[in-house]
Amino acid sequence: MAEDSGQDKTEEPTAKRLADARKKGQVPRSRELDTFVSLMVGSVLFIFMGGYIAQGLAEIMRNQLSVSRDVIFDPASPVSHFNRVMVEGVWLIMPFALVLAVAALITPMLMGGWNFSGEALQPKLSKFNPLNGMKKIFGIQGVVELIKALIKVTLVFLVADILFNSYRGELMGLNNQPVDQAIYRSAEIILWCLLLLSSTLLLVVVVDVPYQLWNNKRQLKMTKQEVKDESKESEGSPEVKGRIRRMQMDIAQRRMMEEVPKADVIVTNPSHYAVALKYDRFSSGAPRVVAKGVDLIAAQIRNAALAADVPLVAAPPLARALYYSTDLNEEIPQGLFLAVAQVLAYVFQLQAAVENGWAKPYPPADVSVPDDFRQY
Repeated sequence: MAEDSGQDKTEEPTAKRLADARKKGQVPRSRELDTFVSLMVGSVLFIFMGGYIAQGLAEIMRNQLSVSRDVIFDPASPVSHFNRVMVEGVWLIMPFALVLAVAALITPMLMGGWNFSGEALQPKLSKFNPLNGMKKIFGIQGVVELIKALIKVTLVFLVADILFNSYRGELMGLNNQPVDQAIYRSAEIILWCLLLLSSTLLLVVVVDVPYQLWNNKRQLKMTKQEVKDESKESEGSPEVKGRIRRMQMDIAQRRMMEEVPKADVIVTNPSHYAVALKYDRFSSGAPRVVAKGVDLIAAQIRNAALAADVPLVAAPPLARALYYSTDLNEEIPQGLFLAVAQVLAYVFQLQAAVENGWAKPYPPADVSVPDDFRQY
């Protein structure tokens, strides 16, 4: 919406916004972290496995490059010989490559977790737009990347200078040592320098990881209007939900009114409250509330009861107690058994009097309701 485009994104991203972003491949990532882990793992592996790999390669060169005259002049032998050398070399560096691959797969779990998005792989024309590219270069992201690059270059240069000055004397003295010892020592120095240079990137990682987390969260923040629109899409607009609730209440009320003609008695206030009770004399259960209401609904219950010749008994304390203590289709609480029994006894006497032509009994004058159930 155009009118909302100027709103500040001050709201935290919702769960749906985060899930949609993940589907699009928008998760926090730090290339500095990936580079740092790969360099550190590679350096450590070289330190511990470098000698083994070097000896293996030397053995392959000694054994496989010394061939007989018959092999040289056999047209098929050089190809098979070369294939055999390649297989041995691959098996030699396989452990090193596997450990590096595992490290490359585990590193994303440290930040954002694994995520494969087919949508992110789809070509988009906006990616080929030069203006968008210029915005990235001269935007905040471009400035941050430039600062990180300058920091990395500076750190590597300073540490490299320190290491060179530290090992300069020893490196210059290697020409006085035997060739084998000089090669071994120079390789050892190079590996340790590589490890130390790689460790300098830890400072960049410490800065970059929190920034990437913050930047990803900032990009996913929402305006108040976006939160409202998303709520409408996922849960429906308040108007629709209100209409649904009204329809549900109307349906429930119609069903309740259908139970009024089946009731045994309507206990009234007499004007503000009306509660319909039904008692099955052939079951062991207590009387149930099949309908209840106040004011307008109470009037509707009374009218439906009069139309169906269901007796009305005015007992204000009991009517209020039943209304507040018992839900629809629930049995009355034990504390109201005596009061309801007085009303039902009158109703059954009234029915017998009508059927046999006897004198009608008087309604119960004082229905006893416990103080715990009284509503004032």
